[in-house]
Amino acid sequence: MLESSVRMLRLLALLQSRREWAGAELADRLDVTTRTIRNDIERLRILGYRVDSSPGVAGGYRLAAGSALPPLLLDDEEAVAVAVGLRAAAAGSVTGIEEASLRALTKLEQTLPPRL
Repeated sequence: MLESSVRMLRLLALLQSRREWAGAELADRLDVTTRTIRNDIERLRILGYRVDSSPGVAGGYRLAAGSALPPLLLDDEEAVAVAVGLRAAAAGSVTGIEEASLRALTKLEQTLPPRL
């Protein structure tokens, strides 16, 4: 079983990866019970993440748009794509967001692994 903080980050990444997840699917992916998923979802809500849920067989969990951005978990290809887009915007390809793009690119580059 994963440590709870690691499991919470993996749960958040799964919720970001597709529109809706059944509780049983999340439990299988994280190798825990559906009760643990319900508890983890509640912890995410306490942390300020809006997670919508619908009960029943066809129900599931969905990360809703909220007032704060969650940590964005990207795979290598997604991180490179975001960096390329930000670099283009910082160079002026999108008028009016050059400075914000440069700030975001600087933050992203500080966290990118050297291989990227």
